[in-house]
Amino acid sequence: MPQSLAEMAAEVLCTSDAREKTDLSRRHAARWFAARDGESEPVMIGTATPPLHPARPDRPELLSPRDVPRRRPGSPAGRIALLHAVAHIELNAVDLHWDIIARFSRTPMPMGFYDDWVKAADEESKHFQLVCGCLQELGSDYGELPAHAGMWRAAEDTRDDLMGRLAVVPMVLEARGLDVTPDMIDVFRKAGLTGPVAALETIYAEEVGHVAYGSKWFNFLCGRHDLDPKAEFHRLVRSYFHSTLKPPFNEEKRAEAGLPPDFYWPLSEPASTSG
Repeated sequence: MPQSLAEMAAEVLCTSDAREKTDLSRRHAARWFAARDGESEPVMIGTATPPLHPARPDRPELLSPRDVPRRRPGSPAGRIALLHAVAHIELNAVDLHWDIIARFSRTPMPMGFYDDWVKAADEESKHFQLVCGCLQELGSDYGELPAHAGMWRAAEDTRDDLMGRLAVVPMVLEARGLDVTPDMIDVFRKAGLTGPVAALETIYAEEVGHVAYGSKWFNFLCGRHDLDPKAEFHRLVRSYFHSTLKPPFNEEKRAEAGLPPDFYWPLSEPASTSG
């Protein structure tokens, strides 16, 4: 039997080497879209049991957020550290997007749901490889610095809740990328580093789509269950996200992705004072 999409997703999650993981991710995405375009045999959605934690390379060393060294972004070492952090985020995003396919493959969803998350996983794989290329040009590579160990917590917390996953991962964590990426681009533009600027501009443009996928399918499921999207988003974020949302917000890009201000501004204060 040919691999199902859920089995392909689980295979990516079980691949530890970062380059192999992202290469495999891109191959599986190409196979999915070739099948969807009628250029190859159909791929069934299928089912799979993904690991609770995705396989990871031996390096980087994963530390508690408070223990990750802080470096000034204006220095050469700080720019390398910033790119390393972005690469780590992108690699986690590859796993997050394949995980939502494998983990919730038993939840009936339209085919467009799978199209969106396969496309997002493919783009995150591309992003990781772009940023690794930038690191190598600066004499470093992914794995040479310690990294944040807490990035998978949102996936663990929402492993049984598809709406919670959509609320917290694309609509909170990836939306945060829309807020902070313009300043990162400025860091590298001021340093005259055109490679990282181009890579981050690609990431910035494509992350809008990933946030939009989250918003679209969150609203779809709210409609399926006759729930008010704003109230449900607030409930789920307060349940699963272990902090408040931090302004300033990129309201223009968030709106482009389908996130109106009344979704996120009330969550920028503790629940007891947000009204």
